[in-house]
Amino acid sequence: MQECIFCKIIAGEIPSQVVYQDEKVFAFKDIAPAAPIHILIIPKKHISSLNDLGVEDAALMGHIVGTAAKLAKEFGLDKGYRLVSNCGEDGGQTVYHIHFHLLGGRQMHWPPG
Repeated sequence: MQECIFCKIIAGEIPSQVVYQDEKVFAFKDIAPAAPIHILIIPKKHISSLNDLGVEDAALMGHIVGTAAKLAKEFGLDKGYRLVSNCGEDGGQTVYHIHFHLLGGRQMHWPPG
């Protein structure tokens, strides 16, 4: 996807503070953090939103959640964290490449807003 900002970040065309990557996922610090720890975890495969997931993506989604748990441990989020994915305009999605926000380092409140 030529115009996707996250695809450009994965390709190294746009700089980011990478915290983790493997053959399936890419994780980097959010440029506008909403918590002391705010990491974006994205699949290297371009998928526009949660609504575009197929059954063939089940293992990838499991890998993303496992990566989030691994990063939470590495960043000392022992007291807890939040993993969020916005879907669609009303859900607050602004970049149409599926991504997950790993948030922690402070008390999370409910409802989030």
